[in-house]
Parts: sequence; C-alpha cells; structure tokens
Amino acid sequence: MYDTSWDDDRPTLSAEPRNETYLSQTYRNSNFSNRGNQRSSRGRGRGSRVINREPNQNNWRDENHEIIRVPSKLVGKIIGRGGSQIEELQTRSSAKIQVTKETVDDETIVKIFGNDSQILRAKELINEVIKEEPRRSESVKTVTQAINTTIDSKPSTGPFNWFKFVKECDALQDEEWSKVPPIIKNFYEEHPEVTAMTDEDVSEFLKNSNNIVVDRTFKTENSKKIPKPVITFEHAFHNYPEVLEEIRKAGFEKPSPIQSQAWPVLLSGEDLIGIAQTGTGKTLAFLLPALIHIDGQTIPRTERGGPAVLIMAPTRELALQIDKEVKKYYYRGITSVCVYGGGDRKQQVRVVTEGVDIVIATPGRMNDLCEAGHLNVKSVTYVVLDEADRMLDMGFEPQIRKVMYSLRPTRQSVMTSATWPPGVRRLAQSYMHDPIQIYVGSLDLAATHTVTQVIRMIDEKDKETELMEFARNLGPDEKLIVFCGTKAQADYLSVELSMNRIPCAALHGNRDQCDRERAVADIGDGTVKILIATDLASRGLDIDDITHVLNYDFPKNIEEYVHRVGRTGRAGKTGESISYFTRKDWGQAAELIKILEEADQFVPEELYDMANRFEAMKEKREKEGQFMNNRGGGRKFGGRRW
Repeated sequence: MYDTSWDDDRPTLSAEPRNETYLSQTYRNSNFSNRGNQRSSRGRGRGSRVINREPNQNNWRDENHEIIRVPSKLVGKIIGRGGSQIEELQTRSSAKIQVTKETVDDETIVKIFGNDSQILRAKELINEVIKEEPRRSESVKTVTQAINTTIDSKPSTGPFNWFKFVKECDALQDEEWSKVPPIIKNFYEEHPEVTAMTDEDVSEFLKNSNNIVVDRTFKTENSKKIPKPVITFEHAFHNYPEVLEEIRKAGFEKPSPIQSQAWPVLLSGEDLIGIAQTGTGKTLAFLLPALIHIDGQTIPRTERGGPAVLIMAPTRELALQIDKEVKKYYYRGITSVCVYGGGDRKQQVRVVTEGVDIVIATPGRMNDLCEAGHLNVKSVTYVVLDEADRMLDMGFEPQIRKVMYSLRPTRQSVMTSATWPPGVRRLAQSYMHDPIQIYVGSLDLAATHTVTQVIRMIDEKDKETELMEFARNLGPDEKLIVFCGTKAQADYLSVELSMNRIPCAALHGNRDQCDRERAVADIGDGTVKILIATDLASRGLDIDDITHVLNYDFPKNIEEYVHRVGRTGRAGKTGESISYFTRKDWGQAAELIKILEEADQFVPEELYDMANRFEAMKEKREKEGQFMNNRGGGRKFGGRRW
C-alpha cells in the first residue's frame, strides 16, 4: 500500500525532450500469432499477453518517447493492483507506459512511447490518476485549489521542487485553519484539597491505585507540569454540579485509577494516551470531559456545521456500546449518533445531516460519510481513537490517517489502548501534541489479576466433549463466552449446543448486523447464558456479569489471549478463564507462562515441557539452516534451507 496521507499535495509531471520516431503497439492474447514476429504461447497460462509489434520495427525502447518524473510514493497508483491500472492507461491512450527502476530525488523515471497525441493523452491520464482524492472539508478544498494554481503556473519542463511545494501546501493549509474560531480547551480548576497534596501524597496515591504511571510520552523542554490526580468525583467536577448528579445517578462510588488521573489531564486541555486493561473505565474517562468540552465552546452548537466530538472504534459492537454509554448521561441536551457499516445508512445520514454533537463511528463508515460529503469534520475539536491497537491490528490505519489529516491541527486528541505497540506509538507521534501518557499497572503485557486463569492440557478430539460437560453444569447466575478460532467453528459449536438443548448465541463477522446486536443483547439481559464468538468479541465488549471465558481454540497471539481474559473479571468483579491447550499450540507456551507467572497463576508442568521442547526445536532448525547456508546449498522449504 502506498502512502497517500498527503493527498492535498497534488503533483504534476516534469518532462524531458523526446525522440521523433513512432511505434504503434497493441496487446494480443497469447494464442494469437503475430505476423513477422511470432511468439509461441506454449507454457503460458490462459489470459497471458504478449506484445504485437509491426514487421521490421526496432524495439519500442529505441523509438519515439517522452520521459516524465513521478514521485516514487505515487508510482503504485499508476501501476495499480496486479498492473491493472497501467494496463487501462495504455488501452485508453494507445501509448506504451514503462515504469523504470531509475529514481532521481525521490522521483521515479517513467517513459511513454507513442506519437505526439498518444503521449499527450497518456500524460493527461496519469495526471488524473495521481491527482485523485477523497472529498473533504471546504477549507482543505480551498487549499487544493490554491495549490493547483501554483502548479499550473510552473513550467512543464525541468525537475519539480517538491520540498518547496510541500512547504507552500502547509502554509496555505495553516492560513485556512487560522480563519476558524479558536478552541477553548482548559476547563479545569484544581480543587483546594488536590492543591494541598504533596508530591509524596501523589506518589503514594498512584502506587496504591494499581501502580499508575504518568509521564509525557515525548518529553520536551517546554512541557508543562502534569496535573495531580483526583481522589473523589467532587475533586474533578466541583464546578459542574450537573455532571456530578449524573455520576450519582449511575451509582459509582469513586473514580477508577485511570479516571483519577485522566480527568484533570483532559479537563486541562492536554492530549492523552490512556493505556489500561479492559474494564477499567476508560470510556467514562474521556466521555465526561468531552461533554464539558462541547458545551464550553464559543460558537453555539447549532451554528457549528458538524459534530464537535468524534470517537472512532474498531468494531460495530464497541461503537454501539460507547453510544449506549453516552446516552446514559444527560448533559445540557448534547446528542450523539453511532455510524457503522451494516447499519441503516440513510438513517445515519439523516441524523448526521440534521445536526449532532458526538459522532461514534467505525473507520470505514466514517470515511464513507466524509467522502460522500454528508459529514463535515471541520467542526471537530475533540477526537478519540478508542482501542487504537485493535484498529491497527484490523488494518484501519489508512482510514484513520485520512480522517486525522482532515481535522484541524489544534484539536484535542485522546487515544486509548490496552497495549503499546510500535504502530500506536507511531500514530501518536503523527497526530498528537506533547501527549501525557497514563498507564495502569505495567506496559508489559499482562492479564487482569481479578481473573483466575486455568490451563487445560487436552487432546483436540476431547475438546467438544469437555465443552458440553462444562456448559451443562453452568450455574443459574453464571455466564460464559466461548472463543473460537474461526467463524465456521463458532457456527458449528452453536448448532451442537442447541441440538443438546443448551441455549446459546453466536457472534462473528459473517452474521447480519441485526443478529450480532441480538446476540450481544441476549447474553447481556440473560436470555442466553452462553455466547459463542470469534475474536470480534475479545475487545471492547462490555458485559459486566460474564463469570467465565473459555478459549476453545487458543488464540494465535498472546495479545488476543489477554483481551479474551479481560471479558470477565470486569469492574472489580472476579472471573475465571479456562483455556484448552493442545500440542499444536506449543509455540505460544513460553509467552503464556510469562502471563501466568506475572498474575501468580498455576502453571502446569506440561506447559513448561512444551516451551522447552519448542525452544530446542527452534535452536536445532537454526543450526541446520546455518549449516546448509555455510555449505552454499540445500533445498529451500517454507522460507528455510534444510
């Protein structure tokens, strides 16, 4: 995939003098014999193509052509998937287009062969391809028009100064954003009791609150002092009695560890990265400051032209769950809408068009509405990337970057994550301003300590029998989520349980949206006590009274194991996780042992044996690979020489 995050930088092509001779070319199917230059099609697959050249013509590389330069990062747009785009360009222009391997100053040399009209047509088509861009806010469109004027005034020959061009683009964009009203971010007044806390008091509180660690992610000399944590709800919202009343109605007793530190940070207008295990109150940590932020802006809500808060989530279930959480708290008539693929698009468009304060969206549907012009993100001043690590795992980084690039640079940004992988760090560096990072517990991968983790060493053929026995003995007040590795396995187990008169629901990506919502509702209200699911349900799904999680198929990576375990033992309650571990899972044994030992859980002796055998196998294969490489031979199999 090629980086198109700088879509406003609309390039043109620089050209060099061309020769005078001409060669026409066409593509023919491989089973067509060319006069004067026949090629055998033996050994070619169906649909393969060869070039048909006129008799007595020299090679086309020596004939009439023109050389242009294209930014290397945009070459992929010209080629297309499997060469489909460049083939279409050649068909439409009747010219031959050759993308060379030669580069000059981050630009790739492209040669176009044909007569004058064909070359001109090919250049026009290439320009159209690399200038294509999604629809965006009016301010950015204005910048694009100004850039086009700048480009059109440039001479068509000679190298193009891309560094100057990008600088001009940034300046024009800054000028456009400077015309919008400023954002008010700071709504925090420190409570006298918080002010009276000494550094020792703060350190002691953070240590006792599940070992909270707070610091600037990318420290600079100009970084401001980090606000002290709050101990009670009154410390954070003493100036906002309506918020305190909504918290009282919800029945909370005291802030969770991440809320204690996140609220003063966000109310102060700082960017925040919150890293904590699932079920620790991250949603409420960014939601209540968002409500105050919306109401505190200078422009009336009816005149903003779009939402003030944007929350992006990786799955429909998590987006709907956040929307449900938002609707629990009434604050000065603030409204929200959840937009996601599979939902009623017309209804979503209608609500967004009529006006709404908070948009909760999955990245795909978010981009869909932006490109169609239904959603104006120019008005967004507070943006949240919830479960950012999961969104990157699911391949949503391009969609996230498109949206973030369209937002005003001075926005307040929040990112939540259960882990801190390089991709999340890279995203934070790109779109956050001197963020404060709060993590609860440890940055090392760890499962929640309120869950008892049980590892069952078992043969593959015995798993179904064990599951049926466990399901039959489930208590009247117990609920179970069974995680499977595939959608087919989830469907199979749900059918088998139903055939055994054990009510259950199934949740995976191939089910219709209404069925997915019904499955979550049924397990939530107790209609069924068993949910069979894929990893779609491993992150963000918040059902407080899940007592057991059963890993029928052990996950492919240890991060997913941690998130699955986190579906139980939420909101301070205890839970139990049972994992069926077979011989084929031995590659995960070493990492699983670390998770179990960190949480003071029992580790089966056979699990240690599996880890040792797997490590010995790896060392043996590495030595064999080195031996064969040193001999300079060996048959390559599966990426390794044997």
